[in-house]
Amino acid sequence: MNTTVHTTTVAHPRSVERLVAGQATSDGAGVKLTRVLTQNLQRRLDPFLMLDAFGSDQPDDYIAGFPDHPHRGFETITYMIAGRMRHRDSAGHEGLLENGGVQWMTAGRGVIHSEIPQQEDGVMEGFQLWLNLPARDKMMAPWYRDFKAADLPKLTTEQGVAVTVIAGDSHGVGGAVTRETTAPLYLDIHLPAGSRFEQVVPASHNAFVYVYRGEVSIAGQTVPVQRMALLANSPEADGVVIEASADAKVLLIAGQPLGEPIAQYGPFVMNTQQEIYQALSDMRDGRFGE
Repeated sequence: MNTTVHTTTVAHPRSVERLVAGQATSDGAGVKLTRVLTQNLQRRLDPFLMLDAFGSDQPDDYIAGFPDHPHRGFETITYMIAGRMRHRDSAGHEGLLENGGVQWMTAGRGVIHSEIPQQEDGVMEGFQLWLNLPARDKMMAPWYRDFKAADLPKLTTEQGVAVTVIAGDSHGVGGAVTRETTAPLYLDIHLPAGSRFEQVVPASHNAFVYVYRGEVSIAGQTVPVQRMALLANSPEADGVVIEASADAKVLLIAGQPLGEPIAQYGPFVMNTQQEIYQALSDMRDGRFGE
């Protein structure tokens, strides 16, 4: 589904507060990745907890994948740009995530899952975003859904900017997923040379842009490839304007902060240390996935 839309006008665009370079690391069974949103930014970018970017054409960088591991208290959104990944979890869900597809998983009270590449060569590239759950929902039942690329809402502006609406709303096109409390906006935006894209974002939301191809300009600030532009919060700001002098691809992510305590121990994100101890106890006693 691809809709051509008229450009929304942003009267008071946000500026760039600062640029952030991701940290090279590895996770799972040695998968090499870049941690773009790190733990020290969780308060500033509440309700988002983490953003990882992974991409390589060297199988040794990704082939072992992410064997069985637990989660509790938040949601994971995995967006594949290239490659194929098999998901299985303790709630009985299974799916194959392919080029351009999204996997949205609510860990809730606890799930054990694996994400294993289904390829032996070629490029595997994508992103995983962690979205916090409000305290009242942290122990909800796990939920999972796969979206194929063709199922994701898309739009094209008059200037030829192509947008995939993973969550939220853009130019009147509703995303694949909505969440009432955190109200996440998650857009993949492909800007042709010489184009600009305007997106309304509530002043109360925390927001950032991650450039994964080319470079863009936001309020006069150049944002180069593999950099995150943390967008300034301002009471009069009504959105963001992104301009590209050459072809570029970016993620625009925003959400309503929860303003709740964050207690994290690896794959468990709760509100208190006591809840972390309980998660560890439940995991040890085999109560995840019940």
